[in-house]
Amino acid sequence: MAQNETDGIMMGKNLYCVGVMTARSGWDQYWEGGLLRRNENLGTVSTKMTGAMGSLGINKKLNILFSMPYIRTSASAGQLSGFRGMQDLTVFAKYLAYRKKSGKNTFSVFAIGGLSTPVQNYVKDYLPLSIGLGSRNMILRGMLDYERNHLFTTISSSLITRSNIELDRKAYYTTQMVYSDRVDMPNVIYNNIRAGFRNKEIVAEFVADNWVTQGGFDITRNNMPFPSNRMNMTRVGINGKYEPVKWKGISLTAAFFQTVNGRNMGRASHAQFGFFYILNVSGKTGGKKN
Repeated sequence: MAQNETDGIMMGKNLYCVGVMTARSGWDQYWEGGLLRRNENLGTVSTKMTGAMGSLGINKKLNILFSMPYIRTSASAGQLSGFRGMQDLTVFAKYLAYRKKSGKNTFSVFAIGGLSTPVQNYVKDYLPLSIGLGSRNMILRGMLDYERNHLFTTISSSLITRSNIELDRKAYYTTQMVYSDRVDMPNVIYNNIRAGFRNKEIVAEFVADNWVTQGGFDITRNNMPFPSNRMNMTRVGINGKYEPVKWKGISLTAAFFQTVNGRNMGRASHAQFGFFYILNVSGKTGGKKN
């Protein structure tokens, strides 16, 4: 959330922002299909994340971003044990395709592409406690940003195409019996909108996003989730960033999100915090963003 693939901020040429993000999410209710319910055999399912993230300004129009999280999962009740480990490496190229300034108004268009891949062969077929779904993904995103007097609105939409995955068993049941270890993963449409205030020192914004799986099936009654389930989610939240002028180069971030609607997903609360440092790869510390 410091400067990422869903906001209208660009790192300047030769500026490199790198840091650590920590996050925790948890839920004790989940949607089994469209039914919101509890499961006393799970209690509260928690996910903790610590991740390295960074962004490099190649020039004023092109940024390269990366993230790689370490995930830990747990359940407060029952006999299921959680997992921990490195999840997926994600790399984005963020391109400022068009920018028009007119008085106090600035309108920008961005084109973003990304790839993600697991960094280890973690267990995928143990939801909701798996640390990831294990697919290799390609992400294509278009984004519009409008700013006036430090007030802004950013809208983006992306297509996430996902590769097949392989399970550690030779048969499984979806809506029918499948005698294979390969699972066809449905693609995803992800939409995001954010609006708020930003200047060189502060960003404060309201965020809403929507994740819609293009296919899949519902969790069957009293059963475990499956990687190719239809997983839909709408969540809202707030995000903030502070770059104190007297501490040149330092960025502090915080965010909170709440899932308000879903399908085959947990009704999760999510909080995150980050510490980042901006340096100039030519040797100067600090710098400014576009």
